[in-house]
Amino acid sequence: MGVHVGGKVSGAHMNGAVSFTMCVFGRLAWKMLPLYVFAQLLGSFLAAGTIYGVYYEAIYDYCGGNLTVTGARATAGIFATYPAPYLSLMAGFVDQVFGTGMLLLCLMALSDQKNKPAAAGSEPVAVGLLVLLIGISLGSNSGYAINPTRDIAPRVFTAIAGWGADVFRCGNGWWWVPLVAPPIGGVLGAGLYKVFVELHHPPLSEQGGEPVEEESLPLEKEQNISSNVCV
Repeated sequence: MGVHVGGKVSGAHMNGAVSFTMCVFGRLAWKMLPLYVFAQLLGSFLAAGTIYGVYYEAIYDYCGGNLTVTGARATAGIFATYPAPYLSLMAGFVDQVFGTGMLLLCLMALSDQKNKPAAAGSEPVAVGLLVLLIGISLGSNSGYAINPTRDIAPRVFTAIAGWGADVFRCGNGWWWVPLVAPPIGGVLGAGLYKVFVELHHPPLSEQGGEPVEEESLPLEKEQNISSNVCV
């Protein structure tokens, strides 16, 4: 739905790892990155506040007013991701790199006009299904953040709203993993697609289309389909 709302305005990235990767590959100007990241952080923080307000009574009824990060009545996981008890920091880091790598690899494919891109108008559904698939297949370890801005801003909100510093201490200091690993995974995933697929496309004239000089769409069009939904 976010892609429908903002796709023609900004590309509707809604994910700092996507925005950073698009900058690395020249599909978004670097000067726009701080603005995109700020907007993503602000939107995620306000979204966390909205959920807290709407479900305030339900949360307090469930936990008895004891806002905790771990335990049988923990509620911090409503807002940000936390690792499963068995997950080490190294394994969690790999998990986030791999999950975000899959996200960006597939987003590159969905927007590649020389391959089999998503049909015009179907991009929001395709991106939504992609995120759903990643969640179903890779979500059990740590909730599949695959989005640094979506994770850190609600985490800060919970620290302010009553959960305290435990949101940063939990999971052996887990908080930095979904902040650092997704941008790395995004660049690796998009890089794999570019190296093994995109760079080997024949000219469009050999595919029955008109020849073009650029490997990718113009920036404003590429942004519209290189998008991700908040998870």
